Amino acid sequence: MTKVPPKQEGDPNTTGHSWDGIEEFDNPMPRWWLWCFYLTIIWGVGYTIAYPAWPLVSSATSGLLGYSTRGEVAEEIAAVEVANEGINMRLASVELTEIANDAELNSYATSAGAAVYRTWCTQCHGSGAAGFVGYPNLLDDDWLWGGDIENIHATISHGIRNEDDDDARYSEMPAFGDILEPEEITSVVNYVMDLSGATPLDASQVSAGAEVYLDNCSACHGEEGLGDRDQGAPNLADAIWLYGGDYDTLMETVTYSRYGVMPPWTQRLSEAEIRAVSVYVHQLGGGE
Repeated sequence: MTKVPPKQEGDPNTTGHSWDGIEEFDNPMPRWWLWCFYLTIIWGVGYTIAYPAWPLVSSATSGLLGYSTRGEVAEEIAAVEVANEGINMRLASVELTEIANDAELNSYATSAGAAVYRTWCTQCHGSGAAGFVGYPNLLDDDWLWGGDIENIHATISHGIRNEDDDDARYSEMPAFGDILEPEEITSVVNYVMDLSGATPLDASQVSAGAEVYLDNCSACHGEEGLGDRDQGAPNLADAIWLYGGDYDTLMETVTYSRYGVMPPWTQRLSEAEIRAVSVYVHQLGGGE
């Protein structure tokens, strides 16, 4: 048992706690420390009364001062919009093809368009605009409906195959699994692989697939497979694929079809914002 040293004359009382024979004196806290502690309590109570603090069922107490970080951000955004009102009006009214000829306007549109793209477009097309399976690469020069500034603007404005905009880009490939025999689908897939420069799974079926293609596919994709932008029919003769150009993926595409949808952005973005992101996408490298 550890021996507790005797209490010296003038020592304050202890708390009664002992650790390895070491006892804790029951000294009072310094007055300045206590007053600081009390002030922090008063300040904390006052803060919860003045500012949003206590969570409720669907919101929080608003505070007597009515302060809101959201409101502060909204005010900052409104101030920026007021500052940019003039150049946004120019951007919304000038001919699309003339934006590139105005250095100031083009620079502003590119910067503003990059911000719009990062906010609304990266989820599908990627932060670098290289796309994903089912979402087009915006860096190449392969466009279903054209890659000039006017066509890009129209596509962003109205979207693709949606039911919210009567002017949406629209094309629909039939599910040939309901039209062709399995062997016909197999042969036309081998033909399309050969057409795009890939190695067919079964080269002996390419000839038969060419006939199936001419009878069923050439009306949209063209006899040489170069596609048709008026119909939104992709070029099958290059090596650029939205869903993939391997045998299994092409079998799925031909059998069941594809039906990608893009929303119309006129319902969410202003005309200036749509033009800005159109300029940004156009200058990424794939714009025509």
